[in-house]
Amino acid sequence: MSATNLNIRTDKEIKNQAEEIFNELGLTTAINKFLRTVVREYGIPFELKLDVPQETAAEATLESKKMLSDLSECKSSNDEKMKG
Repeated sequence: MSATNLNIRTDKEIKNQAEEIFNELGLTTAINKFLRTVVREYGIPFELKLDVPQETAAEATLESKKMLSDLSECKSSNDEKMKG
């Protein structure tokens, strides 16, 4: 197996905190395990989400409730038309 270098940019404080842990566990071991898991799972081995502002999430919830209500009203109206 041939070796290669991997260079990344990250926040200095996070790097320093992680480095303390890597000194105990081994940075190379941790990174290689992460990379092997990425290859095995064909993706990042943990969930990545975008931060959604609370207002946006609340608006989306209200909009979806309104849409469901509109669908219910539409169904009730169609049911009445079919009866009469």
